[in-house]
Amino acid sequence: MIKKWVLIIFFCLLFVLLGGVLFNYFRRDKATTGKSGDQRISLPKPVLSSRISIEQALAQRRSIREYSSEPLTLEEISQLLWAAQGINRPGGYRTAPSAGALYPLEVYLVSNQIDQVPAGFYHYNPEGHAIEQLLRGDFRYELSQAGLNQQAIQNAPAVFLITAIYERTTAKYGPRGRQYVHMEVGSAAQNVYLQAYSLDIGTVFIGAFHDDQVKRLFNLASEEQPLCLLPLGKLN
Repeated sequence: MIKKWVLIIFFCLLFVLLGGVLFNYFRRDKATTGKSGDQRISLPKPVLSSRISIEQALAQRRSIREYSSEPLTLEEISQLLWAAQGINRPGGYRTAPSAGALYPLEVYLVSNQIDQVPAGFYHYNPEGHAIEQLLRGDFRYELSQAGLNQQAIQNAPAVFLITAIYERTTAKYGPRGRQYVHMEVGSAAQNVYLQAYSLDIGTVFIGAFHDDQVKRLFNLASEEQPLCLLPLGKLN
């Protein structure tokens, strides 16, 4: 009799364990956009000269909302990410100024049509000058919906998402640190504008979007605040 109850309990526990495994499996499988594919792509070294002078780039800087259907290249994306938050000298200092060199910004890439970069959501790692896939899939429609149906977001071959972790700066500077973070994102975005022009690429700074929708779409941490979107595409 005791053996019978032991067997019943054993099979009940096995059933519960098996059910949990299957539930997690199908839950992951149902997320068609996928969870992290652990895909890391090393980026080409940034180029430090071009045919365009800084004065020309400043004179021609524009907000561009319409792009050609031509895919972007890995080299172009590498250059643009480096312009936004790349390391430009020993000590980990970056291309955009940061109060106290605390670097509260995080840069993400939404890949839609980029050679050698499958569609998905990537995090830029300045230290290794590489991107790491966090989610796979096509996010153009959902992101444009979160961005008040702006077509520039849906049509762009790539979109940069810049977020901030305010605590990195406010821990040192207090409430004033939030203002410093907002200065920093402006500097990073302007770098992207100028670099984009030198590559015959257009972009536009977008601040109109639903923060909560963007955070849910990309599973951002609760302390991470989306600040801007930068669609990117070749000029028509």
